[in-house]
Amino acid sequence: MSLQTTGPAGSQAPDPWRYRWTVLGVATFTQASSGFFVGGIGALGVHLQRALELSTTQLGLLVSAAQLVPLAGLLVAGELLDRHSERWVVGIGACVVAVALGAGSLAPGYGALLVALLLVGAGYSTVQPGGSKSVASWFHASQRGFAMGIRQAGLPLGAALASAVLPLVAEEFGWRATLLTGGFVALLGAGLFMGCYRRPPAPAGPFDREPSVPLAAQLRARLRMLREPSAVKIMLSGTSLISVQTGVGVLTVLHLHRTSSVDAGRAALILVASQGAGVVGRICLAAWSDRSGAGRHGIVLVCMVAVIAGLAVLMTPAGRAPVVASGVFVWLGFFGFGWYGPWVAYVAEAAPPGKTGFALGLAMSVNQIAIVTVPPALGLLVDLTASFTPAWALLCLLTVVALSVTAVAERRTR
Repeated sequence: MSLQTTGPAGSQAPDPWRYRWTVLGVATFTQASSGFFVGGIGALGVHLQRALELSTTQLGLLVSAAQLVPLAGLLVAGELLDRHSERWVVGIGACVVAVALGAGSLAPGYGALLVALLLVGAGYSTVQPGGSKSVASWFHASQRGFAMGIRQAGLPLGAALASAVLPLVAEEFGWRATLLTGGFVALLGAGLFMGCYRRPPAPAGPFDREPSVPLAAQLRARLRMLREPSAVKIMLSGTSLISVQTGVGVLTVLHLHRTSSVDAGRAALILVASQGAGVVGRICLAAWSDRSGAGRHGIVLVCMVAVIAGLAVLMTPAGRAPVVASGVFVWLGFFGFGWYGPWVAYVAEAAPPGKTGFALGLAMSVNQIAIVTVPPALGLLVDLTASFTPAWALLCLLTVVALSVTAVAERRTR
């Protein structure tokens, strides 16, 4: 992928592929803006519990509500992305997020807020696979991991900004104003993506739209994808690490506030630091996967080992000390959020030609099962036991099992 092309008269004309950096910036911003409010729910935990008289389980259900529709929506979005331009699929989805959050600011209570967040999830279904496919189609394999890492850093970046801003908005104007803020930010992302994105100036390639083939053949091809050895590694590593990521996002502030006696404001800042570490992790780990002899999934395995170590510390008496707990959450932010960059690049490259959108949608929809079920399950464990240790133990066990199975699959593949 050269940086210059030769014009008709032999002069050097600007290379159209340079626009890939604009596409990367736009996709990253849209990712951050669409997930802004939901990413900040964890930092709003103390405020929402006071204002709406919520249990930890109910707080976890708010996160699950925003992720429920994508269980099926990601598959639908993947099919749409294989047939239509990312500009409109992603842009319209981000608009739905903005409208749903605006409507949610008028919710009379907890039940109506849950419904609004269900609609947020419907819109968000297109943003994750759409943004990933747009970046994958613009970048060569030698830079794809790095680019995907930057793009995937949009999620913890948006969550970190939300964790810093939304508690201040809630203190000053109330929880309803936080939804309006999130809706406005999502609308900015939708407008920018629809206004700036365009398809790459490339001949037909592995990330182009799916060719016209009979429906029965398409279904057979999709079933074959599920039997591939790479699918086992994708599904297990993704669900275990997304469970850790979700648990850290929801429970960090509550753990620090209740167990380590850190006030809510300072605990939210530690969550910001954890999510900021996730931004760095997604970029650095993905860039490492471009050059590592262990391959992209080898880096994911490293993240799983690091996550197990961090969770083990949280279960010890040292994990209740404010300094130690804060350091562990930053560690978990780097590895427990950073895994997503190399993981998504691996999914995109493992997909059959013409089925990148579906492969991304399928992998992300499997992750959604964990995203939907883990927050209320962890919240229920905390409510029943009055302790965070069982919650961290469950996440640690899930990761250990997934690491064992995927490490064996990795050796067999090699």
